[in-house]
Amino acid sequence: MRDLKHLIYFEDLLQEANNELVRKGKEDGKLALGYTCYFMPEVLMDLPGCFSVRLRAPKCSSPDMATYYMSSRTCHYGRSLFERALEGGFNFLDAQLATETCTVTCRFQEHLQRMPDVINNATFKTSFSDVPFKKNENSVNHYEKQLQAHVLDFLRDEYGLDTSDEAILKAIEQHNEVCRIINEIGDYRKLDNPTITGYEFAVITLVSMACPKYLVIDKLRETLEELKTREPDAKPNYRVKVLLAGSENDDPEFTKLIESCGGLVVCDRYCYGAVEARTPIEVQEGETPLRAIARHYLMNSQCTRFMEQKDMRQRKQKIADLAKEYKADGIIVASNKFCEYWSYERVIDTVVLQRDFGYPVCSIEKEYINSASGQLRTRFQAFVESVELKKIQEAK
Repeated sequence: MRDLKHLIYFEDLLQEANNELVRKGKEDGKLALGYTCYFMPEVLMDLPGCFSVRLRAPKCSSPDMATYYMSSRTCHYGRSLFERALEGGFNFLDAQLATETCTVTCRFQEHLQRMPDVINNATFKTSFSDVPFKKNENSVNHYEKQLQAHVLDFLRDEYGLDTSDEAILKAIEQHNEVCRIINEIGDYRKLDNPTITGYEFAVITLVSMACPKYLVIDKLRETLEELKTREPDAKPNYRVKVLLAGSENDDPEFTKLIESCGGLVVCDRYCYGAVEARTPIEVQEGETPLRAIARHYLMNSQCTRFMEQKDMRQRKQKIADLAKEYKADGIIVASNKFCEYWSYERVIDTVVLQRDFGYPVCSIEKEYINSASGQLRTRFQAFVESVELKKIQEAK
């Protein structure tokens, strides 16, 4: 297929957290607000006068200093973030807003609080919000109060930002426009012969999370227009289609590795994927914008921290429904080593998705950075061959 015009530029933006557009946003006088979890609503960090940056630590393969503080028994992702902070890679941040969700990112936040000299920025402050473990009206009430106290009031009192309903509605409008563009781009993955690869889509999605939206949205629109006339390869260069599910994953190279083995990734159901983060926010009649955001982020989430049986079953059904919608032939479930929630979920998914829904499943435990790419390649090649053989047998 013809190369996407902005892909190389997007790839360059993902090489560091303090990328070109983040620096431009700072030059425009806006505050850079970091976050690590879906439950810290990025829409509230894109209010007028600030922009959100979902933190990553690209190319961090040996978090030795962070391991001294956080131990080797914690997820590589959290350690990599703290390693990058110790290296000075997050000094551009004006604030870091965290949630009591993923344990290791909480530890990352606590170290930033207890070691104030790590972030070399005089304006830098941190804030924590609690997130309920259940999905009901009481939970939404609690979550809304947390977002009011620890996000909106924090941003207003500490930085003088406009947190009015009008400002929130403006941020929702921008958020929904980004969601619309990303989702329309993602629809081209549903074609019998998709006109966008999983790697390209992963890059595009990550850019929309790691850069100020007002600076990248025009290039996202241009990419969508480009895809409307992009022709697929005459002969598909993949052997099977797969859905990738799992824990935190902000490395497009992991998707590229899967696709180099013949498995086209047509859908992403992981923490940094579009399915979780790029659903438009609907403000219902008579509802305040903050209430709509609290309800949206809590009730729509498929996070594995919700452990009631009905939620667990719903997550399996959701993955199976996505696999059907995107015409996936198999499912890859990947969790980061020492990931508290997904270590359990991955084991259950491996059994249930195959037993109850008939999808072949490849179960992978990986590090944050693909240091064992040779072993992973062998696993993916074997999985692709087995799925391809299954398709041939079913076609007879």
